[in-house]
Amino acid sequence: MSSRSRFVLPAILVVVALVCARLGVWQVHRLRQRRAANAMALAARNEPVVDLSAGPFPAEAALAQRRVRATGRYDRAHEVVLRGVSFEEAPGVQVVTPLVLASGKAILVKRGFVPAPDAVHADLAGLDEPGMVTVSGVALPIDSGRARGAPLTDEGRTTWGRLDLPALRATMPYRLLPVYLLQAPDSGLPRSPRRLPAPAFDDGPHLSYALQWFAFATTALIVAGILAFRSPGRLADHPAHR
Repeated sequence: MSSRSRFVLPAILVVVALVCARLGVWQVHRLRQRRAANAMALAARNEPVVDLSAGPFPAEAALAQRRVRATGRYDRAHEVVLRGVSFEEAPGVQVVTPLVLASGKAILVKRGFVPAPDAVHADLAGLDEPGMVTVSGVALPIDSGRARGAPLTDEGRTTWGRLDLPALRATMPYRLLPVYLLQAPDSGLPRSPRRLPAPAFDDGPHLSYALQWFAFATTALIVAGILAFRSPGRLADHPAHR
């Protein structure tokens, strides 16, 4: 191996180590952001319950992560079915129904999970909850930033991959609040759809990803050091260089 080529591979490995270390730092930054967001959400959940039917209530933008209660009538004619979801490893859909309030506004209520073998075509018969109902749960933001989930129509039924606030507002005959209500489980509710618990506050995968990137960086540096400081004679004696 020439003296020049002897240092090419170590130099490449050092660059790889720097890139891996930078990715590890980025994941640490993401972890801090997640923990800060979790702290803010937890503080919001500890605030008093907001009654959307009583008013006045906080600004609509401040409703996210608050515990809320709303009374109104479900409008199943404008129900939204979210396809491609799973619960306890079973495929299915989530049923999201507008709840029309006395004010004339409506809030989308994620009522729960219905199993479906293909995660699209679920049996939604028997899910009516007629009359005035009071729904309790957590208000969560509608994330319309992800570029997926456009509505699809198959066999006369339309399903969505996600909630898209601008698109849904264009199809609804009333004004939608910019949050949806994740209905809390309750033994007094019908068994179907299956109500889902609120998302847990955890660190996500960021810490494990950061440790992996730092491990890759360390490994690359160790290998680079071995290659750079191994004597040329020992390299020449290696069977691979004969």
